[in-house]
Amino acid sequence: MTTKIIGTGSAVPDRVVTNDDLAKIVDTSDEWIQSRTGIRERRIADAQSGTTDLAIKAAVAALKDSGVSADELDIIVLATSSPDRCFPSGACEVQAAIGAHRAIAFDLSAACSGFVYGFHTVSAFFQAGIYKTGLIIGADTLSKLIDWKDRGTCVLFGDGAGAAVVRSQDKGTLYMTMGADGTRGSALDCVSRTTGNFLTGQEPETGYMTMDGQEVFRFAVKTVPEAISEVLSESGTDLNEIKYFILHQANYRIFESIAKRLKVPMEKFPTNLERYGNTSGASIPILLDELNKAGKLQQGDKIVLAGFGAGLTWGATLMEW
Repeated sequence: MTTKIIGTGSAVPDRVVTNDDLAKIVDTSDEWIQSRTGIRERRIADAQSGTTDLAIKAAVAALKDSGVSADELDIIVLATSSPDRCFPSGACEVQAAIGAHRAIAFDLSAACSGFVYGFHTVSAFFQAGIYKTGLIIGADTLSKLIDWKDRGTCVLFGDGAGAAVVRSQDKGTLYMTMGADGTRGSALDCVSRTTGNFLTGQEPETGYMTMDGQEVFRFAVKTVPEAISEVLSESGTDLNEIKYFILHQANYRIFESIAKRLKVPMEKFPTNLERYGNTSGASIPILLDELNKAGKLQQGDKIVLAGFGAGLTWGATLMEW
């Protein structure tokens, strides 16, 4: 048995922050941001909402699209790097909110590769015959991890959530691959709460995201084409059979470089980062949901999902819609 996506959903905050808005707080401009990233605007959560709120909304939308009830779910995996709480997990909060009382639930941290990692994890449970129906969510509110004085990061990221309901079926996933290289982890870093207590004589502190943009770019344009080539070759699938390459929405220049290396036209690389920025683990499922709701995915279409991000981590999935 393999894994089939049977429903999708997504949610983004109402507040739109444009490049011109950011130009008022840091030394940047709309032209500078668009020419280097392709981003025009992004959505930012308000103080009353967070990762879990967005995840719940995306989950409800995905369940409605799939026709599956919450009681049918066996497993819920929430991929996030920006949970609202250390515990309980965001997945458990989603479980409670939607009434999926039968499902196990846990969070997974693989940054911008998170949704692909989550998909592979649930697929492993399906292949082992343990579970049959699952909910995979990618949700992040990276706005709370950003130093809004650092133009190198604050212009890139946005908040959002995407979800997919999946089922164990005969047709669906054709091949999957994942990887990690912890030796390069400092390229994308965010310190968690530090140790501070009566013994250290210090108050706990929290850190902001830091990024070596050039290192991440070099990593992405080399690793992603290799991962895509692997899933195609191992499954015996020709490059021309793929309708869409649905990549983590990080940077338009990265897409152009990957397309050039694969010798594939940019028309096969749909994007939405111009409207949402980099939403980390949410970017792939949000884009997948938009394509699905727009009727651009037909039964039998072959697509590739590919994520890459902090860790450094990466993964690719070849599937038949």
